[in-house]
Amino acid sequence: MLLKGRADVERFLRAPGEDFLSALIHGRDQGIVRERARSLATSVTERPDDPFDVAVVTEADLESDPSHLVDELCAISMMGGRRLIRLTLGEDRGAARIATEALVEHVARRCNPEAFFIIEAPALAKDSPLRNVGEKAAACAVIACYEDEPADVRHLVRQALARDGLGLSSEALEVFISRLPHDRGIVRAEIERLVLFLGPTSGRTATAADLASFLGVEPDATLAGAAEDAFGGRSLAAQAGLRRAALEMEAGASAVRAMGAYLARLRRVLTMREKGAELQSAARSAGIFWKNEREFLRQARAWNLGALDSLQADVLASDRGCKRAGAPAELISERLALSIAARAQRLGL
Repeated sequence: MLLKGRADVERFLRAPGEDFLSALIHGRDQGIVRERARSLATSVTERPDDPFDVAVVTEADLESDPSHLVDELCAISMMGGRRLIRLTLGEDRGAARIATEALVEHVARRCNPEAFFIIEAPALAKDSPLRNVGEKAAACAVIACYEDEPADVRHLVRQALARDGLGLSSEALEVFISRLPHDRGIVRAEIERLVLFLGPTSGRTATAADLASFLGVEPDATLAGAAEDAFGGRSLAAQAGLRRAALEMEAGASAVRAMGAYLARLRRVLTMREKGAELQSAARSAGIFWKNEREFLRQARAWNLGALDSLQADVLASDRGCKRAGAPAELISERLALSIAARAQRLGL
């Protein structure tokens, strides 16, 4: 059974119910896969680390003993009650085949009906036998884990910081998010690191300038610089900046987000100007660093809200394109940068 809506997924993770015998959790973002699997394990059993009632199976176990998985699914709990079996899959097709055969047996209730089977897997194609078995079985919940959208990450960061009485300005939040990778586990680790940096009991609301030493120079400065170059019409410099960032494993979607964040700052400043604010004051209010102010103002005088609005669709399309399985994310980000630079040049930059 495929669970689609977020509310349905969260409800299932909190209380899977007796009718379900298994869950297949898969997706590109292994951080979200692991997080949801841990949450479900805690709901299934009070002691998810109990070696007597919880069995953790790996691909190596299946390679050495293909019958090991079914044996674990058929085993009875020593103390009675629900037993938990967890399997983590990688790219091994043989292990996926064994998992599929075991899932068929388990959802047909030919194993221990008191056993709950959690399978963690990478993104599975629509024609995956394992995915097809899970989606057709009423006793198995299939949960696809997609990379967080920027709005999801913003909510996650705000919520986590609020628990320690901390916050970020809107500019600092966008800068921090632009640095985060598409992995929920790493995102949470970075948030914890930020909490320690700000001080859990300090009650601070940090600005972008406050985060300068925390974020470091590279690759954030490279991405921000590439975005500035793109909106300034310097196509070769923007492309070079993106390729430097790629060497630091921070290209692709992160670069698109950096350009999106830069566009948002330009739009904010131009909107304030339309409402009567002086351009330089608007830029400073938006948190533009003083060293970048002269170049930003030059660009703000050339760009207009109409041009930025038409460009927004390209940024969103590039962001979606980077998230597709197997997409050439670095090429997509470079193409976006060159497109922005070309528009800037047509505006006289």
